[in-house]
Amino acid sequence: MAGGVWGWGRGRARGGPVGALTLTALAEGIRANQGQPMRTPSKGPQPKPELEPGPQPKPGPQPEPELEPEAEPGNVVEAIPTAVQEPCSPPCAQEPAPEEPQKVPQSSWEEGALSDLALYTAACLEEAGLSGTQATALTLSSALEARGERLEDQVHALVLGLLAQVPSLAEGRPRWAALRVLSSLALEHSRDVVCALLPCSLPPDRAAAELWRSLSRNQRVNGQVLVQLLWALKGTAGPEQESLAATRALGEMLSVSGCVGATRGFYSHLLLALVTQLHELAQGPSSPNPHKVWAPSHRGPPHSHASCAVEALKALLTGDGSRMVVTCMEQAGGWRRLVGAHTHLEGVLLLASAMVAHADHHLRGLFADLLPRLRSVEDTQRLTAMAFFTGLLQSWPTTRLLREEVILERLRAWQRDPEPTVRWLGLLGLGHLALNRGKVRLVRVLLPALLGALGEGDARLVDAALGSLRRVLLQPRAPVRRLSTELGSRLPQLLDHARDSVRASAVGLLGTLVWRGRGGLRLGLRGPLRKLVLKSLVPLLLRLHDPSLDAAESSEWTLARCDQALRLGLLEEMVTVAHYDSPEALSHICHRLVQWYPSHVPSFLSQTQGYLRSPQDPLRRAAAVLIGFLVHHASPSCFNQELLDSLFQDLGQLQSDPEPAVVAAAQVSSQQVALLARVQGCRQGLRFLRRHLPHTGPVRPLPVYPDNPFQRRSLAGRWGCSRPS
Repeated sequence: MAGGVWGWGRGRARGGPVGALTLTALAEGIRANQGQPMRTPSKGPQPKPELEPGPQPKPGPQPEPELEPEAEPGNVVEAIPTAVQEPCSPPCAQEPAPEEPQKVPQSSWEEGALSDLALYTAACLEEAGLSGTQATALTLSSALEARGERLEDQVHALVLGLLAQVPSLAEGRPRWAALRVLSSLALEHSRDVVCALLPCSLPPDRAAAELWRSLSRNQRVNGQVLVQLLWALKGTAGPEQESLAATRALGEMLSVSGCVGATRGFYSHLLLALVTQLHELAQGPSSPNPHKVWAPSHRGPPHSHASCAVEALKALLTGDGSRMVVTCMEQAGGWRRLVGAHTHLEGVLLLASAMVAHADHHLRGLFADLLPRLRSVEDTQRLTAMAFFTGLLQSWPTTRLLREEVILERLRAWQRDPEPTVRWLGLLGLGHLALNRGKVRLVRVLLPALLGALGEGDARLVDAALGSLRRVLLQPRAPVRRLSTELGSRLPQLLDHARDSVRASAVGLLGTLVWRGRGGLRLGLRGPLRKLVLKSLVPLLLRLHDPSLDAAESSEWTLARCDQALRLGLLEEMVTVAHYDSPEALSHICHRLVQWYPSHVPSFLSQTQGYLRSPQDPLRRAAAVLIGFLVHHASPSCFNQELLDSLFQDLGQLQSDPEPAVVAAAQVSSQQVALLARVQGCRQGLRFLRRHLPHTGPVRPLPVYPDNPFQRRSLAGRWGCSRPS
């Protein structure tokens, strides 16, 4: 039987996938794993082996034994211990060596014993040269074959044995050798190595992380291992244990410099898989709290699976030279949005926009890989692909990969989807499509869908439609007159929308519309745009005090455009009110409005009355102050008794407001309304009082309001500008 085993072993060494060379590489890497007992034998006298009978070795270097080609099969195993001295023997060699290869102890097939057999090969390599190593490899293969097993079937046990030994190995050559063994195994059995290491990566294990990084440093195997991890990440639906472990392993491997180069050919697949994994994690029960306020550069809850996926994504982008993409995402809060349950798709859109700007060399591959995912039955994969597709439409060269009719038809189909998220992405896509050169002729097709979305109940759809309409206005030959007519009845309602982003977008759209149509206004255009501007002046003045900083800044910018278009000459006063809440500047603005547009005074007051019932304290106070100045500067002929009664009633209700600043402002404005009523009554029937008015001085003194406790700190001080006196 020994002769048969020997013959099989030689055949395996020549043509089989696993043989002497594979085990030789395994042996070279692990020969120093056992610490001090594995030192190189000295050239001096050696102690007598305890387990081997025979003469003492003579002093001096030992000649390397030569294996005769015609050696007896039974003598192969006996020749190996003779060539290896006791100081180099592994722990498993301290038992009597078996006389024949098939008599291997039962414990040698455990995880540690296979590593010891490989260590025995390392000893042969050091003492007996390549011939002894080949003999040992053939013996091991023969023993495994006699048991009906193959070496590739024992990769799992070998990897686990290495994983157990690495923490106890010293830094330097011993540990490096052990890690080299793992790379040798992964070169031929990458799938088996990955399957063995993945269960050890969750929960995080320091030794497993070191093994992953060692595989990443080896350029001969890192590509194969990354492919196996990619399949493990894509092979399960949802945040299962295997995909979570693969995510952590990818994070460890991609953190090694130079590893990203091995992803050539499947870079886009890996990027999309990581982003989709973040979506699945965000939908899981342990997703980050969407209401918790994170710093813009915060990657999410520490030590979470989502943070590991984000770090892997950052490493993938940075290693490819796309550091600016990572920076843009940090500045825009994109990483925080990616890990949020309700903001993940917004993060995907930000990532796509950053890649359009700074990583356009991957856009074509991403666009091609996205197309089949758009029809996926998995919601997370399909929605993530849709968001990426929408963001990549900002790239004109990328959109040329498909005919524009195909893209437009797809976006129209999304508009008919019952899912609001899909309709939202469709609106964003229409806006991006309108930005590209050559797509202006599609505006007639885009406008009905965008205008219809302004009446949607979902705030995201309204916000997306407003943004897309603003992009349409920025195009040459934009339909300003048509939009002025269509938005005349829709836009004023959106200026008071409950969502901050919608208010800011609506105000910005109005400013853009005025900016594009300012030529007609300078010529005295008496059309829908002029009516829309006059209807929006009061909301814009009050929105300067909006608690949302975006809405307040957008209102300031739009007021400047309106001042330029209407030639009011109040730009300085508007900026002063916006930054310092100056009562004198606001009084000057009200005086100009009343003087130039007296017929609009009742409309101005009626609009302001609506803000007296606002749930926001700064707006209620600002409305009360604005009513006081408008009443003070207006002529009594502009008021009727019904308007005065409604002003008295609304201001009187504010006398019981829980905010003291609102109560104080309402009291001062109520006095102005009372004085106006007195003057109006005098002019109607009390002529003798009217004769005495010129002698008693001004009947209606300028209202004086206490300082505004809600005043936002101005940023003008950063440039050395002091508060106006």
